[in-house]
Amino acid sequence: MDKILHIIAQELNIMHSQAEAAVKLLDEGNTIPFIARYRKEATGSLDEEQLRSIEERLAYLRGLEQRRQEILTAIAAQEKLTPELEQAINAAVKLQTLEDLYLPYRPKRRTRAQIAREKGLEPLAQLLEAQSAKSLPPEQLAAPYIDPDKDLPDTQAVWQGACDIAAEDISDSAAVRDFLRRRLWQEGVISSRLLADEKEAPEFLQYKDYSEAIRQLPPHRILALNRGESRKALRVALTIDEAKLLPQLEQKLKMNPRSSLYQLYKEAATDSFKRLLFPSLERELRSELTEKAEKQAINVFAANLRQLLLTQPVGGHIILGLDPGYRTGCKAAVIDAGGRLLATDTLYITGSRHQQEQAEQKFLELLRAHTVTLVAIGNGTASYETEQFTSQMIEKHNLNIAYLIVSEAGASVYSASKLAREELPQLDVSLRGAVSIARRVQDPLAELVKIEPKAIGVGQYQHDVNQKELGETLGKVVESCVNHVGVELNTASPSLLSYIAGISSAVAKNIIAYRDEHGGFINRRELLKVSRLGPAAFTQCAGFLRISHGKSPLDNTPVHPESYALAESIIHELGFTLADCSKNELQQAAAQADPAVIAAALNAGLPTVTDILAALSRPGRDPREDAPAPMTRRHVTRLSDLAIGSVVKGRVQNVVDFGVFVDIGLKVSGLIHKSELSNRRFRHPLDIVSVGDIIEAEIISIDEERSRIGLSLKRAQAAAKQQ
Repeated sequence: MDKILHIIAQELNIMHSQAEAAVKLLDEGNTIPFIARYRKEATGSLDEEQLRSIEERLAYLRGLEQRRQEILTAIAAQEKLTPELEQAINAAVKLQTLEDLYLPYRPKRRTRAQIAREKGLEPLAQLLEAQSAKSLPPEQLAAPYIDPDKDLPDTQAVWQGACDIAAEDISDSAAVRDFLRRRLWQEGVISSRLLADEKEAPEFLQYKDYSEAIRQLPPHRILALNRGESRKALRVALTIDEAKLLPQLEQKLKMNPRSSLYQLYKEAATDSFKRLLFPSLERELRSELTEKAEKQAINVFAANLRQLLLTQPVGGHIILGLDPGYRTGCKAAVIDAGGRLLATDTLYITGSRHQQEQAEQKFLELLRAHTVTLVAIGNGTASYETEQFTSQMIEKHNLNIAYLIVSEAGASVYSASKLAREELPQLDVSLRGAVSIARRVQDPLAELVKIEPKAIGVGQYQHDVNQKELGETLGKVVESCVNHVGVELNTASPSLLSYIAGISSAVAKNIIAYRDEHGGFINRRELLKVSRLGPAAFTQCAGFLRISHGKSPLDNTPVHPESYALAESIIHELGFTLADCSKNELQQAAAQADPAVIAAALNAGLPTVTDILAALSRPGRDPREDAPAPMTRRHVTRLSDLAIGSVVKGRVQNVVDFGVFVDIGLKVSGLIHKSELSNRRFRHPLDIVSVGDIIEAEIISIDEERSRIGLSLKRAQAAAKQQ
């Protein structure tokens, strides 16, 4: 364990004591949000990202150690464990290295080499591999092994068997595999050719006759090639210059040209490479490339999802949600400032003249009857026409409202879900989508947690990556966001509660049941009365649950109940009482106080004191307030209104490896290629912008035929500086 802690501390550049404390807390069953927020003194203020890295490496290294012991036991059982081999196995720090060392001892199916060994040809193969300069002629060496009864009728058959053994020995060599693996990574080339008709697979045309060095292959291209291959549109292969590589392999094997067996060993090595090594390493390298690409795609999706979930809520509005559609009409739903459904209707915006007139009348009736102040339009089919209609209504009737475009990804999934049926049992499935769209504006986090994270649609190739890993990663992002924001205990949905640290889906339902029966919670301690929510779960969850009108003002802050006594001492130290928490004077005093001085005076941990002061200075604060506000509009933008060189304002919709998609108010999004993001060096577009950012970009290309708009952020910034 000490070795594992040393590796983790070294890799993550943290102290050994921090790694030890984090592992201890994780092993005790504490959740990462809880450790990051409420155990800062123990871990030295490790953040969630560091803790998740520790958790991931801990699982890998423990698995590595378990596999190491299994391999040592297996080789020892074969009585082949030498001190040198044991030392090499104990020194291995990668699972791949361990498996390479174990390969010669792993039970195999009946191979050509195994058959040759059964015929007694191993001594001859050892002579072949020894490459003695004084070796006898091959014919003379093979003569004692010729035996028709063993299917060894002549010299050629004997040497073929010996070469099969040598080829397998070469393939099983950890040193050879490591050497070739490095050569392939450095010099290997991925190539592809189109198998499908060009008209049937237009998205793969760029890979029609394509090749690129492995070391330069970007993650999104790997996934694109994999997708083309899985759809049988592309044939993808790994290649390397064998004329250059095989002589290098000869040197690695220390072949002796003066030996009479040199040519035979050379043929065995070539056979080993082509028949055994290259196919195996190609699969391994393709798998590793895919794994890295998938990890990158999942990380990008996770980063985008986090920004989307932490979008600033648009509170205080009565919202009309519009779920656009052609044939079935535009579904409309009005919700009040608390998310309660007020009215629904269907507007045939794109129908006949009579239907359009009716749609206008119904639209105005919904607005006036419920004093609607904001319209939320889904970005799916007929979104542009719905936006045009809304803009025309605002202008024609001089309406004092604005509208915004909302991603409706996953709305249909939610509409048909069991949860939607429970929440909106009186509504038809088609109308539930409009309610979801409106609520996404009012509280994005509370609404989006009801949908499977991968259906939210801010990723790249999310359907092509490992679905289990994607689901786990995105689940952790949602958990992190929900706990970062905190939830109101007396109004939160079961979906939201189930992401709180320490609360399972079953316990979330029990909380709702208790809330319904008792009319809500009046303090956090009351949670201990909930069925199946014991002291351990209470410790994990209590700090993330808020009660806005509870008995104690601290119940509406991130201060954990275990620190209430300390919080009251801090309040007294500032010259106030607990009853003063809502007063500006206390809030200002907390904001101006020196945490180090108070921590020393109260003999308390500095991180905890710092967090308590922050909570007292802004009670009830929503951390999402710091995010950019969603961008509202009153007028629709038309493609014909745009010109190359003009600057447009937009909201970042999605960030991928090759660039950024921006909503600029058109039916199609603009694309900022990564080369147009910044003049400074950066690793990934996420280093420059995030989902939800409001930016100004210059239009650099317009392709009306293909509905493509090219944007540049760096040119817009340069122009702004010149002005």
